[in-house]
Amino acid sequence: MSSEGGNKAIIAALGANLGIAITKLIAFALTGMSSMLAEGIHSLADSGNQLLLLVGGRRAKKAATPEHPFGYGRERYVFGFVVSIVLFSLGGLFALYEAYHKAHEAHAGTGERPGFGQDWWWVPVVVLLAAIVLEGLSFRTAVRESNPHRGDSSWLQFIRRAKAPELPVILLEDFAALVGLVFALFGVVLSVLTRSSYWDAAGTGLIGLLLVAVAVVLAIETKSLLVGESASPSVARAIVAAIEGAPGVDRVIHAKTLHLGPEELLVAAKIAVGASDTGADVARAIDAAEERARASAPDLRLVMYLEPDLDIAPVR
Repeated sequence: MSSEGGNKAIIAALGANLGIAITKLIAFALTGMSSMLAEGIHSLADSGNQLLLLVGGRRAKKAATPEHPFGYGRERYVFGFVVSIVLFSLGGLFALYEAYHKAHEAHAGTGERPGFGQDWWWVPVVVLLAAIVLEGLSFRTAVRESNPHRGDSSWLQFIRRAKAPELPVILLEDFAALVGLVFALFGVVLSVLTRSSYWDAAGTGLIGLLLVAVAVVLAIETKSLLVGESASPSVARAIVAAIEGAPGVDRVIHAKTLHLGPEELLVAAKIAVGASDTGADVARAIDAAEERARASAPDLRLVMYLEPDLDIAPVR
């Protein structure tokens, strides 16, 4: 999968989040509502995360070195994992702390501030409604850029199987942002109507739990990519079939694949050749197999190591 679509979705989300973060923090300054502070920090965290993804994509393009002979493709996975940590700590845990703090203030009777639910009650409502529109547009961009790569898979399957981390990260962040805005609107409106900041604390707590859950999902998926994932079953089958179709190759005895990056795949296979084949015959068979394998996966850069062997049946 090319990173072009991912970058487009990242830039759209970054522009939306920066503007939204400023308006949310202004609304918090005017009203003192903790759900607005939690949402403002959430948007700032998302903006930082999108910058991290852009940096990771840029660093992944560095040329291979003797110390890193397979290149830096996994930089994108590293930065994707960092994003999950930022979302968990700066987004989720901060919101949960703020919810606890606000609930404690409400219980102690010190949670009211001038303007709370009075002169400025409409500010957070307007900000949240505008933010829902902007986040919806960003989410629509992420969906549009993901659809060509998703194919017939469900959204859950796409997030779990995608080898490029950018689009799944943006999809989950934008989805969490939309749901979080609904939670914040719920807390703000009920706080204004009941003049109780308990509802504001409840909305903030729901935002925190949501962000923690999304961060955990992201951490699990990007950790799997960092540890090393094989090619998707369909790609692996296509590569094996291509190798076995090469002249001079009897069959693939066994094969293993490993993603070195979203668009780079290591292929190591033991192939069966004829017992009477000369060294030149074997070399031609390997060259043909590599050419056919690369043609079977045109969207990937294959790094191939093929080992010839005799197809001898095991002794019983």
